[in-house]
Amino acid sequence: MSNIQEKKTVKFKIKRQITPDSESFWEEYEIPWKPSLNIITVLMAQHESPTTCGGKISTPASYDANCLEEVCGSCTMVINGKARQACTALVDKLEQPITIEPMTKFPIIRDLMVNRDRMFEQLKWVEAWSPIDSTVPVGPGSKVSPEDQEKAYNFASCMTCGCCLESCPQWSADEGFIGPQAIAQAVLFNRNPIGKNTESQRVQALIDNGLNICGNAQNCAAVCPKEVDLVGAISEANWQATKHIAKQFLGGRK
Repeated sequence: MSNIQEKKTVKFKIKRQITPDSESFWEEYEIPWKPSLNIITVLMAQHESPTTCGGKISTPASYDANCLEEVCGSCTMVINGKARQACTALVDKLEQPITIEPMTKFPIIRDLMVNRDRMFEQLKWVEAWSPIDSTVPVGPGSKVSPEDQEKAYNFASCMTCGCCLESCPQWSADEGFIGPQAIAQAVLFNRNPIGKNTESQRVQALIDNGLNICGNAQNCAAVCPKEVDLVGAISEANWQATKHIAKQFLGGRK
């Protein structure tokens, strides 16, 4: 008999918090094992029968989820101590009892739900878009080589899931470091032929928001579910910042 066949139940613990200001607490559950379970299906089972291992009738745990295909980034949680997507966290590959917690770097809304607004605000800080002058036809755009397209696709696959920020020792709501996710998106649009028109504004925004605070821990790259080259993005952003500062310095001497 295989180890999978021997698994009759799944034991897991959820860190609960009813309101943003209330104390957190743990609840332990046990459900029947089925093939191909992931953490989302485990949480759905808890919704159907929120009775703890101790026999207490509790309430369904709150959490975010949408695509269930590791595309939207909404179901990020800390599972067995690691920030990851709940939809692709397979039970058979996790040590039990499985611990399921909310991310710690974002304000708690309820249970496993957190407020991730800061991530999206940071994209606004660096103007992570390509501006256009009007909505009228202006002819074909600039050509982009296949090599540049491939590099851009890697950065564009970012889901804004928050795994990199949760794992970054320098990033928190109280610190001045903008974080690897926004840095990578700034670099993406600085590479874009249209986005280059506003490159200096993005680079200045990165400088103003703690680009130099990065300690090169590289935790971000280790946990990114899309394997975005965050370390490379930070390196490129620092080079862009160096050129930007040098240009300002030399311009000021004229």
